Amino acid sequence: MKSKKFYAGILSTLLASSVVLGGCAAGDEKDKADSGDKVTVDVFQFKVEFKNQFEELVKKYEDENPGVDINVKTVGGGNDYGASLKSAFSAGDEPDIFNVGGPSDVEDYREWLADMSETKAAQAALEGTLDSVKDGEETLGLPFNQEGYGYIYNKKVFKDAGIDPAAIKTYEDLEKAVKTLDSKKKELGLDAVFALAAKETWVIGNHLANVYMAPDFNHSVLEAFNAKSAPFTKSEELKRMLDLQAKYSVQPVLSLDYSQQVEQLFSLGKVAMIQQGNWTYNSILDIDPEHAENNIGMIPIPVEGFEGKLPVGVPMYWAVNKKSDEKVVQASKDFLDWMYTSDTGKTAVMEDFKFIPAYEGYDTSKIADPLSQEIYKYSSEGNTIGWVFLGSPIGWQEEVLAVNMQKYLSGEGSWEEAIKTAQESWEKSRQ
Repeated sequence: MKSKKFYAGILSTLLASSVVLGGCAAGDEKDKADSGDKVTVDVFQFKVEFKNQFEELVKKYEDENPGVDINVKTVGGGNDYGASLKSAFSAGDEPDIFNVGGPSDVEDYREWLADMSETKAAQAALEGTLDSVKDGEETLGLPFNQEGYGYIYNKKVFKDAGIDPAAIKTYEDLEKAVKTLDSKKKELGLDAVFALAAKETWVIGNHLANVYMAPDFNHSVLEAFNAKSAPFTKSEELKRMLDLQAKYSVQPVLSLDYSQQVEQLFSLGKVAMIQQGNWTYNSILDIDPEHAENNIGMIPIPVEGFEGKLPVGVPMYWAVNKKSDEKVVQASKDFLDWMYTSDTGKTAVMEDFKFIPAYEGYDTSKIADPLSQEIYKYSSEGNTIGWVFLGSPIGWQEEVLAVNMQKYLSGEGSWEEAIKTAQESWEKSRQ
């Protein structure tokens, strides 16, 4: 890096998503590390759901460490973090701390990734959580947390409709429940059964597709990363589930975004179910604390042969730019260590971020919210589906698969064309 006009190369349309703490960056790289007694660390991260809580923790770290300023920029939600990160690197405005999603990102950004294996956080990481960011003896990232997703449902609505969520195991069970909810939606006060945020390519291309692709790769992100082709043996199951959500969703699904899905529709009781994960909890809590604390649950997305299993994995990793000034690299590692291993950091991770920890040394009985508690239960019992989408070719899930799924939903293309295009693109990327 670089000049200190940090993120100047990112499109102005993303600036509304950004937050800058601790003052603006200015000057060159040497000034960044040595101006006065301060070291400035620029963070570019994707998780909008914990943006406010993360910024508060950063302030606490700065108070404890007056020699360090941390600037935070958050890009996610309706914006494409991966494309924004590429823009920053292409413009020569690389951050000091950024996020990588797994082996494909590690390969793409390998020359910038510092070895984190000597950090306390890396040494405390739970077994298996570092597999996606290992290169020989080096550890090239630190896991954010563990996350899971499925169908988040409104308990009161289900009860009033006479539906037992625990009895929903198969697609047929789900379809029956959906039709019951649809037939009673007026008396239940619903606009629709689902809110399918099909505008968000990650919702359909990453998460929904993943549960039907994982069996093809034995639920292994590394097997997916090394695969020369995408078999899509369950493509018809994927189509069937996409069709079900789209048919019984608030319309039009292709203009429905994450904020509308979570905040305007589900949190306000306008829909019975959404396909989302435990990262939504803070947003729901902010809008209706009673609803969040007492009225939401999660059930798995039915997959034939894998009924009763939730997809659980590490959503993203923290990476440190080894091309930054040496003092900045060390300050970046120190901050990440503090966040995951100090008492102050651990409290924030569990109570403020509402994370399911990916590290040892946490009291998991204190997992804060009902969604995370449910996911941790599935995970601890081994009832999980792998997060293989992080092993797909760079950009494939959202820019190829999801875009063609959107074309199918709009009537611009057939399902067969969508799958064939996605398969051909995968194979071309892996040649």
